[in-house]
Amino acid sequence: MTAPAAPRPVSPRLTDPRAAASLLAGASVLAWTGILVSLTGTDPATASFWRCVLALAVLVPWALAEYRRHGPVSAAAAGWALLSGVLLGADFLLWTRSVLDAGSGIANVVLNIQVLALPLIAFLVAGERMSRTQLLAAPVLLLGILLAGGVLGAGVGGPAPVRGAVLGTLAGIAYAGFLHLNRQVSRRSPRHLVTPVALATGGAAVTCGLVGVGGGGIAFDLPAASWAWLILLALAGQVVAWVLIGRGTAGMAPGTAGALLLVHPILSVLLGMLVLDERPTAWQLAGCALVVVTVAAVARRAGDPVLRRPDAPITTRCARPRCRRCPSAPAGTRPG
Repeated sequence: MTAPAAPRPVSPRLTDPRAAASLLAGASVLAWTGILVSLTGTDPATASFWRCVLALAVLVPWALAEYRRHGPVSAAAAGWALLSGVLLGADFLLWTRSVLDAGSGIANVVLNIQVLALPLIAFLVAGERMSRTQLLAAPVLLLGILLAGGVLGAGVGGPAPVRGAVLGTLAGIAYAGFLHLNRQVSRRSPRHLVTPVALATGGAAVTCGLVGVGGGGIAFDLPAASWAWLILLALAGQVVAWVLIGRGTAGMAPGTAGALLLVHPILSVLLGMLVLDERPTAWQLAGCALVVVTVAAVARRAGDPVLRRPDAPITTRCARPRCRRCPSAPAGTRPG
């Protein structure tokens, strides 16, 4: 007598078309954030400060509604969220300067160094092991960043592409630090999604404000067009994209989400060429392609979503296999 066939395992949430559409829409929104930064016509401190303050106008009422549903976050979680905001503010400042120095497309590509920076920080701080794939990918990713930054020649984009690539890399490291601290928040308050983002955004606003005051001041008397672009930047990068990517990643496997999120850097390069007339050289495009392919390989191997500044939100999952302690919730808005 033949034994009944074992039931076929069902792959969880790999092909939900609505989740995929939401994730692609969020990644596409993020791809515009570098262009919006350029269109504001402001310095990095001013743009970074106001994008946080304007986003809080939406995030604070949303967080209050969450407070009424779930109560307050713990004091420890609030502290970690505010501390993570310092790194988020550093990320904004560095990335904005990177956009102005190297161009929107290049800045968004090199930001993906966070894919390796996050496990490296987890290894240094918490002793979590890095995979062989991550270790082997590190020199390849650095080579791609050097090429994208114009080491072998830069095209039309920003006035200082090499410096922009370096600052974009540092922005990615700062954002990885933000994500690492945000994991502490998720573990302590898994039901709160908006409140930690609002607290981190507030911490980022204070950080950007202090840096701006120390470096010459924050501009208040801006043209109407600059205010319009800043409002759009805040809402697109830190609210709309966060919602879309958060919903999308909740409806599919992490490896699939990571692959779809790579639309962000690819589309950023294309939009920079079409909208801002950026003209990277063949070597720079090769470097961008090398970064994207390397990030895709690392994300697929680790099963972790990639993203963004960000630029906005990105979701993180614990790197440990079958870990049930870390909720798969949006890690924060990587406003890009």
